[in-house]
Amino acid sequence: MYARYVAIGDSQTEGVGDGDDERGLRGWADRLAEKIAGLDPDFRYANLAVRGNLIGEVRARQLGPALELEPDLATVVAGLNDVLRSEYDGDAVAAQLDQMIGALSRSGARVATVTYPDIGEIAPIARRWQPRLTEFNARVREIAAKHGAAVVEADRFPVCADRRIWSHDRLHLNPAGHALLADGFAHALGLPGSDDSWSDPLPERRAPGMPRMVAGEIRWAAEFLAPWLWRRITGRSSGDGRTAKRPELLPMR
Repeated sequence: MYARYVAIGDSQTEGVGDGDDERGLRGWADRLAEKIAGLDPDFRYANLAVRGNLIGEVRARQLGPALELEPDLATVVAGLNDVLRSEYDGDAVAAQLDQMIGALSRSGARVATVTYPDIGEIAPIARRWQPRLTEFNARVREIAAKHGAAVVEADRFPVCADRRIWSHDRLHLNPAGHALLADGFAHALGLPGSDDSWSDPLPERRAPGMPRMVAGEIRWAAEFLAPWLWRRITGRSSGDGRTAKRPELLPMR
């Protein structure tokens, strides 16, 4: 079993959508760490992820500290922030991911990563980026296979694009979504007691009427899309001034 787990990445790994900055963020990586801690009382966990980080920033700022912690388990979840940028360079992003997964794997860590679900199902206005995301997911699988990393194949299961597991901003998982992804990682890593039930679809529900759907899209655009676009235009990031929430390997409490 694993004794030293280090998570690197962006807002999803930091845990945005599961808790808040006042009470603290939990997130799928914390939830995965809790599962492992239940199997080993000496287990230690660090989370170096910072929201808003592009994949190059994850590599430049987080990979070195992660390697210094000498993990035997590492998760690398990054790249979606790049996919949504107008200046997206698929080859460059894949190269950064390859460097991180490769370096951690060569250090002796078991590495796990994830593919991304259909963003057009979560936020229809984002459907234009789906071809990029499909290509990126293919790169993720190739890189993982190259280095023997585990992959949570979220793009293959409709439940991962079900809006009921996403926050109102449609960019981050809600607590149920973070719990589901933690179960997905546990299964991909073969943790005792894990299985593939995380990928089961949620119970069917009645679709909202057209007026309600349109009203929801307008409200979402005003509350979340417009501020996100403004940060892109002004060159700001949600991670400006932030540091890792858990920079050292510590026991779970």
